[in-house]
Amino acid sequence: MDNRREALRGVAGCAIAAAGGAAGMLAWAPYGRRGIFGGFEGESEWNVLWLGLPVMILGGIAAGLTLFALVQRAWRPALGAAVLLTALAGFGVAFDVLDGPPMNCGPKC
Repeated sequence: MDNRREALRGVAGCAIAAAGGAAGMLAWAPYGRRGIFGGFEGESEWNVLWLGLPVMILGGIAAGLTLFALVQRAWRPALGAAVLLTALAGFGVAFDVLDGPPMNCGPKC
């Protein structure tokens, strides 16, 4: 009985991690479209793809695993996943990974 519960918990953790990764990818999609496929004079910003997509996918996975650990009341793994999520957010802010190409809004800016 205990092996079945452990297997179910493992499958649930993998499903939550996959759902978090998919959510991160969906959250990245508007930035990716704007950064890669258009901008001022067709200029592309490839950092949105090379840095932004992995940060958003890993962030979604870390957020899902943090919530999964909190629901199970496993505080130490939840803290580790939260630290990873904080580090990913700091990396994203420091390197401005979701910043698309500069927009030309004219002299009104």
